[in-house]
Amino acid sequence: MRRIWLVVVAAALLPAACSKATPTTAPSTPSPSASPVTAASCAASATFVKSGGLTVGTDNPAFPPYFAGGETKVHKEWKFNDPYTGQGFEDAVAYEVAKRLGFSQAQVAWVVAPFNQTYKPGAKNYDFAIEQIDYSTQRAQAVDFSDSYYDKARAVVARKGTPITKATSISDLKNFKLASQIGTTDYAFITNTIMPNKEPGAYNSLADAVAAMNAHQVDGLVVDLPTALYMADPFVQEVKNSTVVGQFPVQPGGPYFGMTFQKGNSLVACVNLALQEMKSDSTLQNITTEWLSQKTNVGTVPVFSTS
Repeated sequence: MRRIWLVVVAAALLPAACSKATPTTAPSTPSPSASPVTAASCAASATFVKSGGLTVGTDNPAFPPYFAGGETKVHKEWKFNDPYTGQGFEDAVAYEVAKRLGFSQAQVAWVVAPFNQTYKPGAKNYDFAIEQIDYSTQRAQAVDFSDSYYDKARAVVARKGTPITKATSISDLKNFKLASQIGTTDYAFITNTIMPNKEPGAYNSLADAVAAMNAHQVDGLVVDLPTALYMADPFVQEVKNSTVVGQFPVQPGGPYFGMTFQKGNSLVACVNLALQEMKSDSTLQNITTEWLSQKTNVGTVPVFSTS
């Protein structure tokens, strides 16, 4: 959202209607320009679920590369990664947005928000949720979305040496059993774009999909590219003996990750201002580079052709 500057324009003298007419409006004195609208000034009049702080929702466990830092003894309820560490791509984005809204790190509280509830209608116990939630017009009817903080690319993860690793195009994937987390746009991408000849695997969680992959129940997982790079990282190998087969072309106006809010939340405009500020001064790009580009050991991933 562009910053808005309010400028008071001096009123001009009305032209004389006849030779003896007098002006009906006197010239006004220009007033100083108002301060530009910022994320912080916007947030000053916004409503929060808890006064004096920002409450952010994410799923538990929270996976890399979106959350990092490991478990801590202070917040034992968080499995795998404690979001209070501020480490990981989405974790860093959330804290930077909070800072732009006028909150210190100590004023940010995290609550568990199961993924499949973040795009459902109804009251929320958080101000916004951040956990790789793809924007879609259908979801936007139930919740409000922020602008993009990451334009999404998808990829396929598979076990090394299996036939699917030779795929170079979308059509090459049709004869394999693919899988993803149900309720995600990745699953919809499998069914609507790849349209495989085998019924795709639909799992309640990403962890379940990974378990099915490791049990050799499916041939490949369709996930966002950063997750694929983490899964197949030679020092991680969440999917055992795995590789990233390829990534799908990113289309203009394609899927993106946005924060979700209860419908009608006044904070949406403020968060969009914060994201605009972060894009303008390259802070968002720097966070993306640090957590999604520099922390991968997979190397270059080929792009599937659309044939």
